[in-house]
Amino acid sequence: MTMIPIGAADGAPVNLLAAMANRHGLIAGATGTGKTVTLQTLAEGFSRAGVPVFLADVKGDLSGLAQPAQPGKRVLERVAQLGIGDYQPGGNPLLLWDVFGQAGHPVRATVSDLGPLLLANLLQLNDTQTGVLYAAFRIADDEGLLLLDLKDLRSLLLWMGDNARRLRGRYGNLSGASLAAIQRQLLVLEADGAEQFFGEPALNLDDLMRCDFSGQGVISVLDATALMPRPRVYATFLLWLLAELFERLPEVGDADRPRLVFFFDEAHLLFDSAPKALLEQVEQVVRLIRSKGVGVYFVSQNPQDVPDAVLGQLGNRVQHALRAFTPRDRAAVRAAAQNFRANPGLDVETALTELAVGEALVSVLDPRGMPTPVARTLVRPPYSRIGPLTTQERAEHLARSPLAGRYDTAVDRESAHELLAARAAATPTQPEPKPEPAAAPARRGREPDTLLETTAKSALRAIGGQLGRQLVRGVLGALLGGRR
Repeated sequence: MTMIPIGAADGAPVNLLAAMANRHGLIAGATGTGKTVTLQTLAEGFSRAGVPVFLADVKGDLSGLAQPAQPGKRVLERVAQLGIGDYQPGGNPLLLWDVFGQAGHPVRATVSDLGPLLLANLLQLNDTQTGVLYAAFRIADDEGLLLLDLKDLRSLLLWMGDNARRLRGRYGNLSGASLAAIQRQLLVLEADGAEQFFGEPALNLDDLMRCDFSGQGVISVLDATALMPRPRVYATFLLWLLAELFERLPEVGDADRPRLVFFFDEAHLLFDSAPKALLEQVEQVVRLIRSKGVGVYFVSQNPQDVPDAVLGQLGNRVQHALRAFTPRDRAAVRAAAQNFRANPGLDVETALTELAVGEALVSVLDPRGMPTPVARTLVRPPYSRIGPLTTQERAEHLARSPLAGRYDTAVDRESAHELLAARAAATPTQPEPKPEPAAAPARRGREPDTLLETTAKSALRAIGGQLGRQLVRGVLGALLGGRR
């Protein structure tokens, strides 16, 4: 039975069963209590067990997983205290990723991949605007227009505005105010730098589920330091990735180890601002993705950052110290203590405020799927470096990467923008009819454009381009009914 070592409690080893790792988990604790080291220890434990790992590096110091540790006095003392006789520092196979392509391989998805539900949340649209965005995706399907990047979506919205009267009978009222609001929010998104995320080559999920030549799981580290000032972009990207895994992976049932383990750091960024409809889909994905062989581990300062419907599905828990300086803090400590299976020899509520750095209360699932009694645990140190790669080490690592050159250059294929422009160029302009002599007096101003002129003018305003993949809708939209 494969074990993922966590540490030791009263001299007895505390391990997470790999066969139960897809029952998800939680790593929680106040700032500075050791969450990041615990995350690093678990990540390399899964890697050594042959399980690929994806994790978000919000502080920029997890790239050290690629290098062997250089243990200092405190680490060596902890090794001796835990009785780890075979402690041998070593690095792990690592892939570096970065949405902005600066600190790792670029990560991209198409607008169609993201879908209207996630995109509406990212753009902070109201219900009316969200309905118009759903109509835009439907129109793109019906018109054979691929939405690959943001300029495709901008061009489509412009075309919809100029053809709103013709489209109204089939798609409802496409108000100019809503279309303009979506356009403005796209400008805000571009100002945040998110435009780099949309396009091709899109991320191939198989590249996140690799093992090296020795059978060790590859750890994919997303540099999220530049995403933290953009919490909606961060949360939307990770949720999109989780949802894509849910849709694309086949059912595997109960296996001896997960197919992939996914660490979602700073989990409150997802749940704080998500609308109810999106939260419901998050809960559904977390509940169902277990059968796809994916374990999801949320990392946050307080268990209360995670909604109860999701928290109830997290079977493996590592709780570092919590602060109890205010009445609200004390209530959070009591709530966290009640989430564990009781241990007669341990006052959990008191222990939560007394834990030292590198100590945690741990409860994992046993072979029957039942939580073990909570144990006060000394977390073992990782075999890899605690701290980031240097700039030179990162550059050398990227140069040696098996994915070098695959994602580095964006590809701009023909898509909605080019197709709309081509339609306009192929449509001859119709001359305006001369007014009849007996007609009523002409109105002031010019006559309204014909449908063909409107279409041509709209298409000529579009910018940019791309072509070709099968039309797809967002994964979370599929859970609401219908996908492609």
